[in-house]
Amino acid sequence: MALTGKLSTEIAIHSPASKFFDLVTKKMHHVQNICERVHAGKLHEGDDWHSVGGSVKHWTYVIDGKVTTSKETIESIDEKNKIVIFKLFDGDIDQRYKAFKVIFQVIENNNNGSGSAKWIVEYEKVNDDVEAPYGYMEYFDKFTKDIDAHLLEA
Repeated sequence: MALTGKLSTEIAIHSPASKFFDLVTKKMHHVQNICERVHAGKLHEGDDWHSVGGSVKHWTYVIDGKVTTSKETIESIDEKNKIVIFKLFDGDIDQRYKAFKVIFQVIENNNNGSGSAKWIVEYEKVNDDVEAPYGYMEYFDKFTKDIDAHLLEA
């Protein structure tokens, strides 16, 4: 059995794609007030929540019904293609995965500004006994729907 893998999901959004991307890249500190499964987020290291490679955030969230913690840093932001790459580490992540990368992309529908949010998780398990991170796909589905609903209300 392979220790490395990739999972992806794409969720339709009804809010403007540009606003969705803006929230994830410039206002991520608000998600703990928007998303039901995000219990807490705090800046662990650095001065700016959204700097590439320059800050570390500590997150507490729910995966598969269990409170989970990890740290996160932004590896890159591609404004033109609306792609952000996050690296998750420490906490519960390191107990199961040697590497855990989340690639987030907002795909704009040319007709009305809405579109979809695509989440890709690239991972390397610590051993064969660890399951693929399917719970994160369900988490990203709920996370996306919570943000979309919030942006539609605003």
